[in-house]
Formats: sequence, C-alpha cells, structure tokens
Amino acid sequence: MKKVELLNLKGEKVKDINLNEEIFGITPNNNVLNDAIILSMASLRQGTHKTKNRSEVSGGGRKPWRQKGTGRARQGSIRAVQWVGGGRYGTPIPRDYSIKQNRKERRIALKSALSEKLSENALIVIENLALESSKTKDMIALLETLKVADKKVLLVVDEFDDNTILASRNIKNLVLISAEEINVLDLVSTDVVVATEKAIKNIEEVLK
Repeated sequence: MKKVELLNLKGEKVKDINLNEEIFGITPNNNVLNDAIILSMASLRQGTHKTKNRSEVSGGGRKPWRQKGTGRARQGSIRAVQWVGGGRYGTPIPRDYSIKQNRKERRIALKSALSEKLSENALIVIENLALESSKTKDMIALLETLKVADKKVLLVVDEFDDNTILASRNIKNLVLISAEEINVLDLVSTDVVVATEKAIKNIEEVLK
C-alpha cells in the first residue's frame, strides 16, 4: 500500500494513511493520459465560429458585365470571393470538436495522473477544511502553512461549504473542485494537489 502523511490545518502530521495502490501507485500510461488531455481541451471549444460563403452574402444576383469585349476579366457575380463584400472561402463553419474515449481509458488516465502526483510528492492530504471565516486571508494563510502559496494548487474537497468557496474564489493560483469533479486536465495543469481525507476516500470509492 502507498502511504501519505495526513496533516492538520496547522501543517502538523497527524498520522500516515494508506492509499489504494491500484489508483495511486500504477505506472502512468502516457499515451492514454495524453489522449484524455486532448479530449478535455477539445471539449472546451465551443465551435460556434462562422463566416459567410458566397451563397450566404447578399447581392450579386446578376453578372456584373458581359463575358467578352470589355477588356476586363470575366466575372460571374460581385459576391465572389475576390470581391470586397463577397463570400469567404475555406473559413470556419460551426462544428463539434469533441472526441471520444472509452470509460476504461478515462479511468486509467485519471489513475495515471493521480499516481504521477503522488510520485512527485505533489499530493497533500489534510484532515478537513473547516475555515473559521470566509476571508481570503484565511485561505492564503492555510496555503502558506502548507508551503504551497507560491504554486498553482488544486484543492479537492468532499463537499463545498460557503466559507471555502468565498475564501478561495479570489486566489488566482487556486482551483477549487469537489472529489466528484476531479479530472485529468486540472490534475496535470496544477503543481500540487491538496485534498481532504474524505475527498481521497471518495475518489478511491469511485475508481476502485
């Protein structure tokens, strides 16, 4: 079994807790992990970009001049792509950027990301997250106590409470999510993961 220190809000060690080795101790599968990152980033794209082609712009119902005898190049419509105000060629149209990954691969990717964090000593587990107030300075003080205030932190909780949400929302380098929302993109894009003991148990329950 993998072990990690359990800390209190003062940064003091309370005890060692065991982690499921099938979740936090696997050899990361970089190919599947990379696919999951691409999937997550692709899902953020709206795909609503659009420009008009020549059939969608207004005007241009007749030939601007006759085919021959004018000394000018032949033209069929003033809405052709070479004209000012004409349609556009080869430009974006609405599309769905999402890609698919099967459930087994998604689980492997998540386990790989978690195992990588543990192997890099970038996983901190705390007893709970009971802040006394909703002030930002209280959350900053906690991050300083855990010595991660200068890093990009993923804070994983078992459930949200008002104090935690309000205290963390103005800290740029802090991402707050619940254990149910944990995902590969947030794990790989942050430097360190701080999770409550209950959140870790919830993750293990889902992924075991």
